[in-house]
Amino acid sequence: MGLDFAIDELYATGWSDLDSTGCDHTPDGRVFPRVERVRQEFERAGFSLTIRFVQLFDCHRAEWSDASGAAAGAVVGQSESEAAVYALAQLRRQLAAVGA
Repeated sequence: MGLDFAIDELYATGWSDLDSTGCDHTPDGRVFPRVERVRQEFERAGFSLTIRFVQLFDCHRAEWSDASGAAAGAVVGQSESEAAVYALAQLRRQLAAVGA
């Protein structure tokens, strides 16, 4: 997948870099949230995010759950940042679908 794909997916959800606090930049200048900022976004939405390294598959798995602890989603990425950004994109899509 790659970090660029994860960022594209996040931007496709309407995420704005107007508040770039807690963000990094790609070499081409695009802004994306750091892992801690992503965690804060999940908390604001009422979810908790965990990211762990899966040695067997050499990847990072991001999982989120709601306030009751029920699993709400999961994604994988090559790096912690990629998994976090892609997870945020997927959460935003889920929330948009519920609100539609």
